[in-house]
Amino acid sequence: MAPDTALSSFPESQLSEPSTDRILNAPPVAVAVAVSMPALYLVQEAFADRWMALAFRPSSLWDGDWWPGLLTSMFLHGGWGHVAMNAVGALAFGPPVARLMGGAKGVFGFLLFYIVCGLFATGGYGLVHLNSYDSLIGASGAVFGLMGAALRLLGRRNNRLRPLSDRRFLTTAAVLMVVNAAAGLVGFTPGMEGARVAWEAHAFGFICGALLIGPWAKAFESPREAFASPPDLRDPDV
Repeated sequence: MAPDTALSSFPESQLSEPSTDRILNAPPVAVAVAVSMPALYLVQEAFADRWMALAFRPSSLWDGDWWPGLLTSMFLHGGWGHVAMNAVGALAFGPPVARLMGGAKGVFGFLLFYIVCGLFATGGYGLVHLNSYDSLIGASGAVFGLMGAALRLLGRRNNRLRPLSDRRFLTTAAVLMVVNAAAGLVGFTPGMEGARVAWEAHAFGFICGALLIGPWAKAFESPREAFASPPDLRDPDV
């Protein structure tokens, strides 16, 4: 994915023998976020339809009906398929972002980053559909924020993020957003048959993550934990 990077800069063992225990190396905070989704969904199911009071309705931005829904809607899901999709996404794209931030400060930074991306995604969706009384639920916007950040970390060298103008980043982002919009138009949401995909929230979350990771890295990155990422989907050894 990074043809301008010399392969000789990586250890031969890393190139020829991919690690088989990468998932075990995922930072605990990233695993915790992923595990929290099915755990919270079990609680949600126990309360039947009463959990809908915690969903976000775009109309609340102007009628003030339930502003906390901007946050609480992130912790709700529409079915086990929906939960699985977001949990896998968090586990796939969360570790590179979590590894950027070391120590207790880094744990706080990662969780705050995740929440801010989710808030931006939900709020952006609300502004696009300002007059809608439909309910929005799910952590997809926050997960897409992790995705946008992780793509800027992929192929990282000398502790520098991949520039927003980088052709490979822009190409990948464009493909993802086209697929995202297409899924929205088709209306496919695993575990939520008949529900509309909030693809706009995904897009807002992705943009937020891609933009926010720059200042976030300066604020929360631990020099001891800084890493250079190989130009593929494998996480580096730490």
